[in-house]
Amino acid sequence: MQSEKLKVKDLNKKFFAYVTQNILGTMSITIYILADALFVSLAVGSNGLAALNLILPVFALIFAIGEMLGIGSAIQFSINKGVNKNEKAYLMNAVEWGVIFGMMIAVAGAMIPEKIIAILGGNNDIIQIGVTYTRICMIFAPFFILTRILNAFVRNDGSPSIAMAGTVISSLFNIVFDYIFIFVCGWGMKGAALATAFSPIIGISICMLHWIMKRNTIKFGWHKPSVSLLIKSVRTGISAFVGEISQGIVTLIFNMLILRFAGNVGVAAYGIIANVSMLAFSVLNGIAQGSQPLVSSYYGKNDVSQLYKVRKLTLLTSGIASIAIFIVIVLFAEPIVSIFNSENNADLMSYAMRGMYLYFIGILVAGYNISATSILSAVESVKYAFWASISRGLLAVIICALVLSALLGIDGVWLSFLATEVITAFITFTGLKKLKIEKEVYRA
Repeated sequence: MQSEKLKVKDLNKKFFAYVTQNILGTMSITIYILADALFVSLAVGSNGLAALNLILPVFALIFAIGEMLGIGSAIQFSINKGVNKNEKAYLMNAVEWGVIFGMMIAVAGAMIPEKIIAILGGNNDIIQIGVTYTRICMIFAPFFILTRILNAFVRNDGSPSIAMAGTVISSLFNIVFDYIFIFVCGWGMKGAALATAFSPIIGISICMLHWIMKRNTIKFGWHKPSVSLLIKSVRTGISAFVGEISQGIVTLIFNMLILRFAGNVGVAAYGIIANVSMLAFSVLNGIAQGSQPLVSSYYGKNDVSQLYKVRKLTLLTSGIASIAIFIVIVLFAEPIVSIFNSENNADLMSYAMRGMYLYFIGILVAGYNISATSILSAVESVKYAFWASISRGLLAVIICALVLSALLGIDGVWLSFLATEVITAFITFTGLKKLKIEKEVYRA
C-alpha cells in the first residue's frame, strides 16, 4: 500500500512538472505574438492589426509543420524507446524534412509575399503594410520549424526544463527586440518581423544544450531522408498538425466572412479575439503536450495502470483550466479589448466585446478535445485522433461557420467555434471509450 502511494505521488509530481513547464513554454510563444499585435496596434493602428491577423494562417502552417514533424517523430522515439528499440534516426529525419519543407515556404515568401496576402483577403492598404513582415518571417520558416522539432525531442528525452527555457527565453528576446526595433529604431512592421524572425534561432541554441548532458540518449548523424520514417511520424503527428493549422484555417475562414459583414474593423476585432484565444489555447495545448511524453512512454512499456492515471490527470487538469479561462474572459473582456484599441474606435470595441463573450463559450469544450486528441495520438489511435483533428480544423468548422453565419450573421461566426467543439467532442469521447475495450491489448 505504501509503495502504491509513493508510485502515485511520483506520477503526480512528474505529470505536473512536465505540464507546468510545457505551459510556460507554449504561453511564452503566444505572449510574444500578443506583444507583436500590441506593439503593432500602437505603432501602426487598426490596419496593422488587421494585417497581422490576415498573416496568422501563414504562421499556423509553419508551426503546424514543425509540430507534426516534431511531436510525431518524438512520439515514435518515445514509444520505441519504451520497448528498447533503436529508433534514434527519427530526430535527424525530422530535421532533414523540416529543412526541406521550410525552404519551400521561404522561397514562396521571398518571391510572392504580395500574392500570399491577397489570397488571404488583404486589400491594397493591407498588402502595403504587411508585405515586408510576411516576406521576412517566411524566409525564416526553416528556423521556426526546427525549433519546434528540437523542442519536442528535448522534452521527450527527459529535459522538459531545457525545452521550456528555450521557448521562454526566445519569446522574451522577441518581446524586448519588438520594442527596440519598432519604437527605438523606428522600423515599424519591419522591426516586428525581424524580432520575430530571430527568436527561433535563440530557441534552437538553448535546446542544443541538451546534447551536452549525460541524460541525452539521441545523437545527430547524417542519413538519407527516409520517406517511410516520415510517414510513420506524420501518422502520429497529424493530429498535432491539424490542431495547429486549425487555428490558421479558422482565422482564414472567419476573416473572409467577417470582411463581408464588418470590413477591416471587424477583422481587426477578430484579430484581438484570435490573439487572446491563442493565449488560452497555449495553456490547453501545454497541458496536452506536457502529458504526451508520459502517455507515450507508459504506452510503449504497456503499463496500462499508469497510462490511465495520466489520462485522468490530463482530462481533469484541462477541464479545470478551461473553466478558469472562461471566467477570466467574462470578467475582464472590456479591459483586454481596450489594450488593443489604441485609437478608441467605438465600432472595434463593440464588435470585439460581443465576439469575446460568444466565441469563448467554446473554450469550455475545447480543453477536453485538445487533451483527448493528444492522448489518442500518443497511444497510436490514429483513426480517432485524425478525425477529431479534421473535425476541429477543417470539416466541422467550415460547415458550422458557413451555416451559422448565413443564419445569424457575424454572431454565427463567433458561435461556430462552440458548435465545432461540440461535434468534435462526440468523436473524442468515442475514441477514449473505445480505448477501454482495447486496454489489455494495447501492444497486440
